Amino acid sequence: MTKPVVLIAEELSPATIDALGPDFEVRTVEGSDRDALLPALADVNAVLIRSATTMDAEAIAAAKRLKVIARAGVGLDNVDVASATRAGVMVVNAPTSNITSAAELAIALLLATARNIAPANESLKSGAWNRSKYSGVELLDKTVGVVGLGRIGALVAERLKCFGMKVIAYDPYASPARAGMVGAQLVTLDELLAESDFITIHLPKTPETLGLIGEEALRKVKPGVRVINAARGGIVDEIALARAIGEGRVAGAGVDVFATEPATESPLFTYESVVVTPHLGASTQEAQEKAGIAVARSVRLALGGELVPDAVNVSSGFIAEEVRPGISLVEKLGRVFTAVAGAVPAQLDVEVCGEITEHDVSVWKLVALKGLFTDVVEDAVTYVNAPILAEQRGCQARLVTDAKAEDFRNITTLRGTLQDGSVVSVSGTLTGPKMVEKLIGINGYDLEVPLSAHMLVFDYEDRPGVIGSVGKILGDARVNIGGMQVSRQGDRAIGVLNVDSAVPPALGTVICDAVEATTFSAINLED
Repeated sequence: MTKPVVLIAEELSPATIDALGPDFEVRTVEGSDRDALLPALADVNAVLIRSATTMDAEAIAAAKRLKVIARAGVGLDNVDVASATRAGVMVVNAPTSNITSAAELAIALLLATARNIAPANESLKSGAWNRSKYSGVELLDKTVGVVGLGRIGALVAERLKCFGMKVIAYDPYASPARAGMVGAQLVTLDELLAESDFITIHLPKTPETLGLIGEEALRKVKPGVRVINAARGGIVDEIALARAIGEGRVAGAGVDVFATEPATESPLFTYESVVVTPHLGASTQEAQEKAGIAVARSVRLALGGELVPDAVNVSSGFIAEEVRPGISLVEKLGRVFTAVAGAVPAQLDVEVCGEITEHDVSVWKLVALKGLFTDVVEDAVTYVNAPILAEQRGCQARLVTDAKAEDFRNITTLRGTLQDGSVVSVSGTLTGPKMVEKLIGINGYDLEVPLSAHMLVFDYEDRPGVIGSVGKILGDARVNIGGMQVSRQGDRAIGVLNVDSAVPPALGTVICDAVEATTFSAINLED
C-alpha cells in the first residue's frame, strides 16, 4: 500500500519526525524557495511549515492531493485559510505550544525595561561603568495592566502577581470570575491606561485590535508607564509609541513584534529605554518541540480521516471520548440518507436522543453533512468543505437533542425535508460492548440491521414471493446475501439486505421491476 506523503518545508525538531511515525513517506523542501516549493507540492497529502513558507491560493492549487496544512506554531499569516477551506484542505496549528515561552518573554522584557538591562549591558561592554545612569524601578507594589486575558495574558498575570504587583486587566470577553482566578481585577481600557505603571499586551491581531494602543490611548497613560508588546505587531502603534517616549509621557518599552517584519529599522530603535527582540516569543527549544509534536499528531489524525478538534477551519470544538465512537455511525447515516432519498434535503435535522446528550454532540451535525455529500459530489468531501457544500446547495442543518430515547440507550436520526416537501428519515445506533453500528429505522419502519459495506433497501407491497424473487435474482448474478430483515406497516413492507458485493445499477432495475418496488436503493459504504 502506498504511504501518504508528508512534505516538511522548514526545519523542525527531530521529535516532530518521531511523532509522525513510520506510516508516512516524508520528503523535504526549502519552503522559502518558491520555485522548489510549487512542484514539490504536486502529489503530497500534507505539508508542515513554520513562518517562512507561504501557502497561498497558488500553492494550494498546485497541491492537488493536499488534505492538511500544518503550521508548527501559532500565527497563520502565511496561510490562505479561505482558499484552503474552499479546497477542502484542513489547516491546523499549535495554539498552545508557545504560551509559556511567550509569557516568559513578556515578563523578561518587562523586567529588562524596569531595570534598564539592555543599555546597561551595552554600556558596560563598551567600557563604561555607569551605575547611576541606569537606575531603575522595582515591581513590588506597582500596578501592571494586562491587555487581553487569554491563555498567555493569564499566565503573565499569575506570574506578576508573585512579584507583589497589583494586576488589573482589560478584556471585553473575560468574566470577573476568570480574572479573579489569576488574581486580576477587570477594568475598562481607559482605567487601565490611567492606573498602570506597566502595560503588557496579549491580544490577537484583528481589525478591532489593530492600532488599539495608538496616539489617543498613549495620551491617557499614567506618566512614566512602560509598555510591553510581545503579542502581535500593529496592536501598538510604533510611531505613536516612539513619540510618547520622546515627549516623556512613556518611560520605556519592551517590543518583540512589529507591524512589518523583518524589522531592521524603527523609530523605537533610537531610544535607550526601549528593549527590542526579533520576534522571539516562541523561540525556545521547548516551544518548538511542543509545536512540532502537536501538528504531527494532527497530521496523523487528518490523514487518517479523523476530526482534528483544534483545526482552525473546522467548527468542531472539543470532542469527548464518549462522542467519538458515534462519528463513523453518523457519517454512514448521512450516506444512507442520500442513497434512500436520492437527493440532498433543503432542511436536515440531526436528532440525537439518549444518554449521549449529556456530552456536546454538536460535531455530529458536521459529520452528518460530510456523509450527506460524500456520494453526491465528484470532489473529495472533507470536514472542512462540507458546510460550504451545504450552503452552496441550499441545505440548512440543525442539531436537535433529547435526553430520552426509546428502545436503545442512544439513537441518532437524520430527518430531511426534500425540495418537494417530502420527508425522509434514517436512524442508527451503536450496540453492545463492541459498539456495533446498526441501522434501526428508515422512514418510520423499525429495523435492527448491522451497517455493512453493501446494502439494498426496497419498499414494496407486502405479498408472498417477493423475498424469494429477490434472492433468485441476486443468486443468478452471483451476489451473496449476508443477512436481511423485513419490516411491515399494514400492506407495505421494507426489505433491507446486507450483500457481499456491490449491486450494478442494471441489476437493481431488474429487482425493482420484478417485485414492483416503489423505491429501491443500493447503498455502498466502502471507503
